[in-house]
Amino acid sequence: AYFMCQVPYLICPIEYSAELERMTMSCEPSALFRPQEYGLPDTVTTWRRILGIKETVTFYPFFIHCFFMSLFASIIGPFGGFFASGFKRAFKIKDFGDLIPGHGGIMDRFDCQFLMATFVNVYIHSFINIPTPGKLLQQVFMLRPDEQLELFHGLQDSLLARGILQPEA
Repeated sequence: AYFMCQVPYLICPIEYSAELERMTMSCEPSALFRPQEYGLPDTVTTWRRILGIKETVTFYPFFIHCFFMSLFASIIGPFGGFFASGFKRAFKIKDFGDLIPGHGGIMDRFDCQFLMATFVNVYIHSFINIPTPGKLLQQVFMLRPDEQLELFHGLQDSLLARGILQPEA
C-alpha cells in the first residue's frame, strides 16, 4: 500500500487533454494519498509513555481502507465458499462446472471473490466515493428538462425556507 501511494500511475486518473490531443496523467493526489497526522487516543497514554512513542502518528488515510478490506477478506471472505456450497446443495448440484476435473470448475475457484467484490463495491460507494457538487451536477444534466425544473423549484423552495436564499423583490 505504501508503494501504491507513491506512484502517480496508480493514484491519478487518466484523462484526455484536448490541447495536447493525447491522454494525460498528471494530478495533485487527493487527501487519501497524502500523509496525514493523527493524534493517539488518551487510552494509550500509558503505553505511549512506556514505549516512548510520539503523541501523533503519520500515515496515509489509504492505509485505513486497506486495513478494513484486508480484515474483511481474511475473516469473512472464506465464507463465500460456504455460501456457494449452500447454493449448490439447494439445487442438488455437485460442482458449478467440469472444466477443471476434480476441482468443480472455474466458478468453484472464485466463489470467495464474489463475496469480496460485493463488499468492495459497497465499501467504495459508502466510504470513498462521496458525492461532490460536480458529480451531482452531472447527474442533474442527465435528467429530462421537466425533471430538472422540478428539482430546481424544490431546491429553491428549500433554500428560501431555510433563509439561505433571499426572496426576489
